[in-house]
Amino acid sequence: MLNFTVLVGKVKEIPEIRLTAAGTKIATMLLEVDRGFRNSNGEYDQDIFNVVLWRGVAETCADLLRPGSVVAVKGRLQAHNYEPKEGPMYYNAEVVAEKVSFISVKPINNPPLAEQSA
Repeated sequence: MLNFTVLVGKVKEIPEIRLTAAGTKIATMLLEVDRGFRNSNGEYDQDIFNVVLWRGVAETCADLLRPGSVVAVKGRLQAHNYEPKEGPMYYNAEVVAEKVSFISVKPINNPPLAEQSA
């Protein structure tokens, strides 16, 4: 059996690094991906995917990606189920990234060196 996905889309927000209880770096990012067909208005709808980034991939993405950056994510789908005390079962899926390729990275808005203060 094979669990493999590739997505190309725009980063919605800067990934923020957290640490697991064991000290492993983890980050999540939202990725906006256009659907492959136009809607009735002739426009492309988008889907938003939650992407989980681990270790060095998390660190690199948090350092370099900004909203609007375009990336390709290769990874696998991972599902989570949750049954609240009341109400229906809740299902969620996320993409666990194995590789992230930077297609177009938005510049980091750092002031020129002469304007930075110590």
